Amino acid sequence: MGQLRGKYLHWAVTAASCQAFLLLGYDQGVMSGLIGANNQFGQQFGNPDANMQGILTSIYDIGCAVGCLVSFVIGHKMGRKKMILAGGSIMVIGTIILGSSYSRAQFLVGRVVTGFGNGINSSTVPTYQSEMARPERRGRLLSAQGTVTIVGLCIAYWLDYGLSFVDSPVQWRFPISFQAFFAVCLVLQMISLPDTPRWLCEQDRSDEATSILARLQLNQPADESSQEVVQLRRQIESAIEIESAGGPFQYKELLAGGKVQNLRRMILAGLVNVQQQFTGSNMINYYAPTVYQNAMGLSRNLSLILGGCTSLAYLVGSIVPLWSMDVFGRRSSLMISAAGLCTCFILVAALLSVGTESCAYAATVFVFIFQIFLGFGYLPVPWFYPSEITTTRIRARGQAFAGFVNWMCVFIVVQVTPTAIDNISWRTFIIFACFCFAWIPMVYFFFPETKGLELEDVDHLFDKGGITGGVFESRGRPVEPGYHRTINTDRIEKPTEEREERIDV
Repeated sequence: MGQLRGKYLHWAVTAASCQAFLLLGYDQGVMSGLIGANNQFGQQFGNPDANMQGILTSIYDIGCAVGCLVSFVIGHKMGRKKMILAGGSIMVIGTIILGSSYSRAQFLVGRVVTGFGNGINSSTVPTYQSEMARPERRGRLLSAQGTVTIVGLCIAYWLDYGLSFVDSPVQWRFPISFQAFFAVCLVLQMISLPDTPRWLCEQDRSDEATSILARLQLNQPADESSQEVVQLRRQIESAIEIESAGGPFQYKELLAGGKVQNLRRMILAGLVNVQQQFTGSNMINYYAPTVYQNAMGLSRNLSLILGGCTSLAYLVGSIVPLWSMDVFGRRSSLMISAAGLCTCFILVAALLSVGTESCAYAATVFVFIFQIFLGFGYLPVPWFYPSEITTTRIRARGQAFAGFVNWMCVFIVVQVTPTAIDNISWRTFIIFACFCFAWIPMVYFFFPETKGLELEDVDHLFDKGGITGGVFESRGRPVEPGYHRTINTDRIEKPTEEREERIDV
């Protein structure tokens, strides 16, 4: 695999990146069918109340947040590949602890360790994929990570449901242990893959970067001296040279304004992840059966079935961005998604306030539609948007910061959801509907469009006065999304989407 080139190397990179998010999705869904009932899991751990259910589930997110902090500090130094290998290996260790648990304390430790590894992966993999992908395909490839996240979620939900009829500890030990399979696959896939050319250039390893850039070209055979490879390497090196003009990296750079606008980039990276979690997405993803049972008054068995069906609706929604993300772009996807999510939760709250069984069934329909709108925009974009809007110099730290914000917000939502459902029931949906409504103007006024741009050209979006609905000014001429300007030249180029060599992922 070390000699893979062209579309085969792109496929291998995408497969490994998707494997990490398949694992993430499985982890997000696996607790939903285990927690909250007087089943084998409950008997093993003392039939936890709503508060303890929240802790057993959400402590995982604290581990994820810590993993992101570690990536923030050492991720750039270690490189993308080594961090992903470390994250996958740590998750295998955490799974062993979980699968052999006989006490709450051991289970909590296993959740933290597993989360720690996942935090490293979730803050590194989007950067790895975005730095390896071609700009005209980047949105599709990065959106594929969201799709396989929901595949993992579906596997977890239905595996939980199938084993719910097994009256033995296998009912929970097998689902919680099965995540090790995905983690081992991730480690094996990453062993033979290269690190990213942008990171290698930043580490003064330009010869290695040039070799990988040549291997990533689709017009085979491409060698290291070809015009396209040399031009792209120079573009990357020029951008890094500009970013590094102030000397060695200092953390205060993350708060810098000026032409680079790192502070603005970091705020946007964090804000889009706050928005994702306060759509109420993980109220559904982590606790769908609990929501159906306690907030809607449905039976436990029916709630488990509907939880699995909800994940399938989410999967349908997550497939849409594979086509739409490079057509509509990031801004439109987020605004359409937020509008749909807000409308669905308002209707869910209105129907549940009636209190009849027929209205509860109708509410579930809008939960399904909610999942489709979620998959369209707020599932994929927050995971990869930070890696697009940050410079090579701060990309690893920006993605890690975004991941930290994401997991801390997941912790808050997952921790309060059981208590909120117990105390205010259907009114919980109104709270998240208000948040979704607020995200629409935020995205419209503050979020730049990155569709179709080379990562180095995204910097022009942050030039002073640079945002006008996704169009940016550079050297006096506008450049539309879908085009890019080579560094230190006035030449404008359009990505050749009609190439004969295509990546059919």
